[in-house]
Amino acid sequence: MKKRVICLLLAIVFMLGICGTAMAASENELSALVDGSAKYMLNAVKELQFGTIGGEWAVLGLARSGYSVPQEYWDNYYAAVEEYVKACGGVLHKKKYTEYSRLVVALTAIGADPSNVAGYDLLKPLGDFDKTIWQGINGPIWALIAFDSGNYDIPVNAEAKTQATRQMYIDEILSCQLNDGGWNLSLDGTGRADPDVTGMALQALAKYQDQPAVKAATDTALSCLSEMQDANGGYASWATTNSESVVQVIVALCELGIELDDERFVKNGYTLLDNLLSYRQKDGSFAHTANGKSTDQMASEQGFYGIVAALRAEQGKNSLYRMSDCNISVTGIVVDKGFVNRHADVKKTEVVAAGKTFDDISGHENQAAIEALIAREIINGMTDYSYEPDKTMTRAQFATIVVKSLGLTPKSSDVFTDVPAKEWYAPYVGTAYAYGIVNGRTDTTFEPTGTINRQEAAAMVARAAKLCGMDTAMENNEIRDMLAQFGDYKKVSDWAKESMAFCYSEDILDQSDLDIEPGRMILRCEIAQMLYNMLDKAKLL
Repeated sequence: MKKRVICLLLAIVFMLGICGTAMAASENELSALVDGSAKYMLNAVKELQFGTIGGEWAVLGLARSGYSVPQEYWDNYYAAVEEYVKACGGVLHKKKYTEYSRLVVALTAIGADPSNVAGYDLLKPLGDFDKTIWQGINGPIWALIAFDSGNYDIPVNAEAKTQATRQMYIDEILSCQLNDGGWNLSLDGTGRADPDVTGMALQALAKYQDQPAVKAATDTALSCLSEMQDANGGYASWATTNSESVVQVIVALCELGIELDDERFVKNGYTLLDNLLSYRQKDGSFAHTANGKSTDQMASEQGFYGIVAALRAEQGKNSLYRMSDCNISVTGIVVDKGFVNRHADVKKTEVVAAGKTFDDISGHENQAAIEALIAREIINGMTDYSYEPDKTMTRAQFATIVVKSLGLTPKSSDVFTDVPAKEWYAPYVGTAYAYGIVNGRTDTTFEPTGTINRQEAAAMVARAAKLCGMDTAMENNEIRDMLAQFGDYKKVSDWAKESMAFCYSEDILDQSDLDIEPGRMILRCEIAQMLYNMLDKAKLL
């Protein structure tokens, strides 16, 4: 950025003691801010995993920041990715192909080969045009960013109905441009532009400005973003002024080679970078909302790579997504496993009945999960010959399998009057209650033969996950954003929202579901899948 916008950032921080600033930073100051945020990220995300939080976005910021990151940090991440890809047979998601794109970008950033991860080519699914665009505009945007991050050829996907090309993805993005010049997530091309989606669309189109149609669409979109920018140099999305929106516009301008003090994007003297830095906390993290004073991890990861993009532009380096200058390599050596906050009583269960199955789960979509739990004697059949996957589960049965899945030692208690000590499930109910996994229906009754619904199951699984050391806490905006994608999200009880959002965010529940159905009684096959997914995430399989 031009030197005329160099300002009094550090002096203002010291004088006012605030987390951000209303003035742009010099290159040296911005470099110091990037280093500070990198230190925060390494401390906050001690072990990277595949995922949107504590995963690929953190990788992107750290890898492109130039900050000195320990080699074992990258090696552990790559090993975790290999383990995850192997466990799911190379199928990251059946419908959300942005899962592949996000991982391709992260792997490229650390010098890994996305075409051979545990023997799987993660570029190949993105060669299926129809499946990639199924989820909407995010599909083609991120497929294009992924392919271009490493200048990859689009592999032939023999299983695809329509073989994808770069031009097809470009044309798909252009066809979704709204009348106001921007883009949003609507599948029918209606509504007003969203700054996040518009910024990401421009990031994807940045390398194709030699095409007249792309250049025209870009110019129109830039005018749209300029008009949408508020008096403080920022943006609102879904009626909330937030840091993530300005990040996407910053990255878009940097990818396009447009300086951040371009007069179209300066409002009342405030640049995009001024606005983003106003969200930055003293410890290097970022808040989500304009007046937020607390750290939000998603905002922190995006805010981090936003200032990294700005610094790279200031230094004349390759942009965030042009990764031919990557100088990182990985070995895939695993150094550590397990969560540091795991309860001391939680233990990994071993396979003791390998190959055991039931006829009525053959071909069932949850067969692998059910068999994995059967092999560890976590779950049993209803008879010697049948599992009955589509039956509901009682509260006593659930308490039993969750105690077994965590390797906890069963101990009876006399807390509940309707759980006689002589019953087979009594020690499991007592143990599940003692560890805070289940609650009673009242202070003195448990209702062991009662069934549980989906939101109750999510709450119990989330409590079990916390015992495993997983971080189950979520900010209100994260809960809202996660649940709002489902048509019936308003039906979720307030007490269950965080647990339900956690289960979806960790893929313990499938985000491709159209509805949450919180009050529907959960089935034995669904419980098995949830527990399997949770144990896999908790590294207990």
